[in-house]
Amino acid sequence: MTEMVLGPQILSVRGLYKAFDERQVLAGVDLEVYRGQIVALIGSSGSGKSTLLRCINLIEQVSDGQIFLNNQDISDPRVNQDEVRRQVGLVFQAYNLFAHLSILENITLALRKVQKLSKEQANQTALALLDRIGLAEKANSYPDKISGGQQQRAAIIRAVALNPALLLLDEVTSALDPELVAEVLELIRELKAQGTSIVMATHELSFARDVADWVVFLDGGVVVEEGPAADFFGNPQQVRTREFLTRLNSH
Repeated sequence: MTEMVLGPQILSVRGLYKAFDERQVLAGVDLEVYRGQIVALIGSSGSGKSTLLRCINLIEQVSDGQIFLNNQDISDPRVNQDEVRRQVGLVFQAYNLFAHLSILENITLALRKVQKLSKEQANQTALALLDRIGLAEKANSYPDKISGGQQQRAAIIRAVALNPALLLLDEVTSALDPELVAEVLELIRELKAQGTSIVMATHELSFARDVADWVVFLDGGVVVEEGPAADFFGNPQQVRTREFLTRLNSH
């Protein structure tokens, strides 16, 4: 087994169930994430990856089970959801940048509204982040004037600007050309080096293999197998895992 040095636990998901009417989407999922760790969720469409992320961010209400963020039970209905979402950034595959705002304004909006920074402070913070990912010269451009890879990096930076305890990425490379995937991968590596904890749902195995510390394979709303990335991809234990990896690698 690959040895991992783990920081403090950031997230603990225990016995999570989620149903939409009669359809059970998550059926008793457990998940643990530690500071500075990148966890990749893999599985077919409909396996529950996106629903799990949306439950962690409280977009979806859980049917049963508990979610702890820094030891606080955030699945308790009495919890302040806005406060939780300040600590948990979520980035979708569709970027979700505001089309009528410049890239700079997209990033500074939450800094001013949530963190109550002055316009000058927010601009300084946003420009420093954009500069770090090579997008400072695009600060005053609008989303439809930059590439998909640049939009996705800007969307991730917008979430990171609030300094969340946990960053959730939902198929953030699926709409990108292969060369643009590398740009996003590099940003995620940088965030990991700074100690950001990340849970990412992805169908791109090479992406998960390159960047993840821990891999969780979901199928039919349950965790079939999980483990350190090198072990998971190098020596999968479950027949269903091997079948899934073989099927994806053959495409």
